[in-house]
Amino acid sequence: MAKKAVASLQTGSKRLTKAIKMVKSPKSGAYIFVEAIMDPTQVKDFFSKK
Repeated sequence: MAKKAVASLQTGSKRLTKAIKMVKSPKSGAYIFVEAIMDPTQVKDFFSKK
């Protein structure tokens, strides 16, 4: 099961979002955290792909 975390960041006139996704590693089976800073409209795409 993947956990989701989303935080809003503002830099000047741009609005950015930092998304953190927990993904199970195929090699070791351990969970790793994948972080990305993106536009708020891209968050759904980030969480939907593996």
